Amino acid sequence: MACGGTLRRTMGGVIEVRTADDADLAQLPAVEAAADELFVPLGITDLPAPAPAEERARSWRVLVAGRPVRGFAVLEQVDGAVHLEQLSVDPAYGRQGVGGALLAATVGVARESGADRVTLITYADVPWNAPFYARHGWRPAGELTAALRALRDHEADLGLDRHGTRIVMVRSTTVGQPRERAGRTHPRGPSRANTG
Repeated sequence: MACGGTLRRTMGGVIEVRTADDADLAQLPAVEAAADELFVPLGITDLPAPAPAEERARSWRVLVAGRPVRGFAVLEQVDGAVHLEQLSVDPAYGRQGVGGALLAATVGVARESGADRVTLITYADVPWNAPFYARHGWRPAGELTAALRALRDHEADLGLDRHGTRIVMVRSTTVGQPRERAGRTHPRGPSRANTG
């Protein structure tokens, strides 16, 4: 699943997840900005600006769902793991399995790359953050690696902690993990997991 394109069936239909091309990358800031609007009712109005396409192009992998792009996942390599740096779904396509399809593809890409886990950082109490990931097999991480501690410190420097408790989560890539439940996903704004 180097993600030339994988299909995932959900209650909302079939979702194609693939590696982003240049045209896809150009659409990501608008998707992220739309997803950020989900935070406004929570009083969170000062998240960092969406990353430009040029910055996303330097990522280890960027996966996208839909044409035009309905959601995306930005992946990096951190301490031998794959780190989900950003997951954003356009709210117009929320609750249709887009986020779950991106998470399943992320785990598949990580497994194929030889990583034994996928990590992320997110808000503990925002419904489409930590609770969403927990439903897809992520659990709070134990002791943090040096690189994950550095990412948390960077988030604190950006002021993300002022909006709520941040949590590092991890999911194994080995077979036998809880299966993602198609069609039971929630609208998902960017986790600011890693500031997007």
